[in-house]
Amino acid sequence: MQPNAALDALRTQSPLVHCITNYVAMNIAANVTLAAGASPAMIHAPEEVADFTPIAGALTINIGTLSTPWLESMKAAAVAANVAKMPWVLDPVAHFATPYRAKAALDLLAIKPSIVRGNASEIIALAGGAGSGKGADSGDRVSDAQRSARALAVRHDCIVAVSGPVDFITDGKRSASITGGSDIMPTVTALGCALTALVGAYAAIAPRFEATIAAFVHFAEAGERAGAETSGPGSFSVAFLDTLHALQTGDLLETRMSWN
Repeated sequence: MQPNAALDALRTQSPLVHCITNYVAMNIAANVTLAAGASPAMIHAPEEVADFTPIAGALTINIGTLSTPWLESMKAAAVAANVAKMPWVLDPVAHFATPYRAKAALDLLAIKPSIVRGNASEIIALAGGAGSGKGADSGDRVSDAQRSARALAVRHDCIVAVSGPVDFITDGKRSASITGGSDIMPTVTALGCALTALVGAYAAIAPRFEATIAAFVHFAEAGERAGAETSGPGSFSVAFLDTLHALQTGDLLETRMSWN
């Protein structure tokens, strides 16, 4: 499924996406999901996630503001998603920062996500390498993470997506790079987390490799257009949501994609 066909399916089906994300990202992740054409649910209570998850079309898990009750919810939701044969996306935010976060990420990875999305440092470290990340910020280039991404995809039978100035997406055999976006994007908090939610939205309506590519192309197209008409993070945030919403079938440029 090509990105424009995926966008059409997303707008037609408006899938429900169960987003377990961090406090910083909740608002922007929900708004991005809505603007793109899907419906977000930001539910994280351990008492209800296992019952709620099968209702959705996809699940996304982001460990940004991790805690013991939230980790319990994440694991229960991931297991429920697998039982329901539902795609789910793992965003291992700064998992290398502390032993607690590292173990949490590995425990979730063992539950077999359909897709893993992170920055270069997060992907390198998750594959067992030594990245140069600082907190949630990457200290490595996307090109440096390509080998790690491919290895991680093969080892865990998942799609691995590395976001950065030029994104990289692989299933271990096929790989694609996505260009676009704006230099302003890293100055807006939690946009990467919001991208994870968007990947989940597309995964609910398309095969996981094609879904990930479509989400990244949609994000890159909106970012580039919004960046061309704004000069700072505040105005960019508004323009980005408006542009994400305004893009129509046919607007997602396949020239942004190159195959590796």
